[in-house]
Amino acid sequence: MLEHRIENAIREIPDFPKAGINFKDITSLLLDHELSTDIINAFIDNLQDIEVDAVVGIESRGFLFGFLLAQKMKVPFIPIRKSGKLPGKKISYRYDLEYG
Repeated sequence: MLEHRIENAIREIPDFPKAGINFKDITSLLLDHELSTDIINAFIDNLQDIEVDAVVGIESRGFLFGFLLAQKMKVPFIPIRKSGKLPGKKISYRYDLEYG
């Protein structure tokens, strides 16, 4: 089952980047071509009855699979980044950090 494969592949690193935070390292998902392909295909299967105009990816993990998904779906990819990181016209929103 894909969900089980994903859970087994993600490393949990305790107290990173600071005490009390358990960081979920998804690097292993990216290193496994078959698994990352299966993940993208699962996204596409779940979206086949939905008209998608664009895929939005939130910095920075959202960029990793979001861009691949957008390419496969042949739609634009829209990156969401912290203020001051992209030139040109932007939409901004203030938020509180999860940690940092």
